[in-house]
Amino acid sequence: MSNEGGAPATHDRPGLRRTARLEAFSDGVFAIAITLLVLDLAVPASKYSEQHLLEAVGDQWHGYLGYIVSFSTVGALWLGHNAITDYLDRADTTLLRLNLLLLFFVSFIPFPTRLLSEYVSSDQAERVAVTLYGVTLLIAGALLSLLWRYALHARLVRPDAGDEEITLLTHRLTPGLGGYGLFIVVGLFVPVAAVIGYLVIAAFFVIPVRIHRR
Repeated sequence: MSNEGGAPATHDRPGLRRTARLEAFSDGVFAIAITLLVLDLAVPASKYSEQHLLEAVGDQWHGYLGYIVSFSTVGALWLGHNAITDYLDRADTTLLRLNLLLLFFVSFIPFPTRLLSEYVSSDQAERVAVTLYGVTLLIAGALLSLLWRYALHARLVRPDAGDEEITLLTHRLTPGLGGYGLFIVVGLFVPVAAVIGYLVIAAFFVIPVRIHRR
């Protein structure tokens, strides 16, 4: 992407930082968040589980569902974040803070995942848990998209990035937001369907799309 209107090149602007530390810190937070998800998977120790372990494992299906959806979602967010940082030339203080805010919600995902796993089969509490879960995913997805759009606005993207590549990535980061909003509403009536919807959105981002580079 070329600099228009005689704007200074990114590397010539004062107050900018390299992205290596941003990427390393972000990868660490993503790794910890995705690891914490598995810690909530457990089969309660009881006489029933001792005698019918296979059935007891199957009874925890809601925990597995929450784990799969959240693992896929965090993985999708990481893939998007990785694509964004791969195009960054430098980072300014605003982008660093936006990234920190994104990581705040990424690291928060294990909490609504646990609520989802514990209350997905209990009427009113199920709706509250699924709604909180959906809102968290919506905010995280919106912040990821905002991070990229700000990088474009502030001209922090590498000068050699092609317009077609930039447009493709921008479109790639956008559709999930409307989907999350839709499934949050669906979750008020059919919570499990909303959770499946969140998995579909994550799958959309995880399925690879080739971005050609110059």
